Amino acid sequence: MILPPATLGMLGGGQLGRFFVAAAHELGYQVWVLDPDKNSPAAQIAERHFCVAYDDYAALDEFAAGCAAITTEFENVPAGTLDYLAKFVPVRPHAGAVAICQHRVSEKSFLRDNGFPHGPFLTVNNENDLKAAPASLFPAILKVARFGYDGKGQATVNNVEEALLAFGHFKGEQCVLEQRLPLDYEVSVVLARDENGRVACFPTGENQHTRGILDVSIVPARASGCVMSDAEDIAARIAEKLGYIGTMGVEFFVSRGQLLVNEMAPRPHNSGHYTLDACVTDQFEQQVRALCGLPLGEARAHSASVMVNLLGDLWYDGDTYREPDWAKLHALPNLKLHLYGKRHARPGRKMGHFTVIGNDPVQVQQAALAARAAIGIKD
Repeated sequence: MILPPATLGMLGGGQLGRFFVAAAHELGYQVWVLDPDKNSPAAQIAERHFCVAYDDYAALDEFAAGCAAITTEFENVPAGTLDYLAKFVPVRPHAGAVAICQHRVSEKSFLRDNGFPHGPFLTVNNENDLKAAPASLFPAILKVARFGYDGKGQATVNNVEEALLAFGHFKGEQCVLEQRLPLDYEVSVVLARDENGRVACFPTGENQHTRGILDVSIVPARASGCVMSDAEDIAARIAEKLGYIGTMGVEFFVSRGQLLVNEMAPRPHNSGHYTLDACVTDQFEQQVRALCGLPLGEARAHSASVMVNLLGDLWYDGDTYREPDWAKLHALPNLKLHLYGKRHARPGRKMGHFTVIGNDPVQVQQAALAARAAIGIKD
């Protein structure tokens, strides 16, 4: 076990890294953050900030020399960086698992090759691949293989002609063409897995998205017990097959009653933010525990919860920039507000979230949606 007051390393400095730093501090650790953003939210509260590129090998040498173990909050950290650091210090999750999750073609191929349920897809390397696409795949979503998130790097296409046009807009980058499925609803499972293979799954959440960005997560999900149990089982088997150590999220579609894996995230997940306020152990403490070889905490929820994302749009009234009226949220005693310390608000940027907790799931949902409307979030 790696024990306090050891120094832990975090690659990436966004809000997920910030919550990791806070959790590590609570457990007695120090944290160094490596992130090229000088305004990194995680670096604001860390002991040291390496404000360098992820391939600055002189900085990586110094970073590794001072850290007892290293993790990441950002799946697009180059796998080569993780491989390099792993020569000197434990890196969890390992580069191979991150490489699969950060590349949509690798991710879909992993699901197919290991028998996990997924929707129909086609790997697109060039225009000829699209021209040969079966008509049954359409309507579809064309997604770039790398660096797409929150609806970025993807386009809905109804036929081959639209797919070719979108592929041109993506400058011919490798893509996947995924059949657009009729959705009953979406769920996700956030879990932690330790070096001994023990898995602790948090309760399955039901997710609602707006313009490709997570809007609301409801826990417990309004799904059958069978769907929730199956989702947790599949997520745990994915983590095992990856040899994963750390916290990860697995997103699912439920289409015509069938559970299908959508995406995997090799890090804590936005839909797992409710665990900060509604669970015995939250997803970031689990990340620290798995990284350091400590026993995983209990993942049980002690409250029903609804988490609502706060995007940068809230900071604007037309073209006028102004701070939202936080008094409307603080007036609710069972509402927990979390702001991420980001310097600039812009539309679509995740600036914070709030979670409403309580004993009655229906009342919690009503209170959360009322608070969402009161602060000015529009449907």
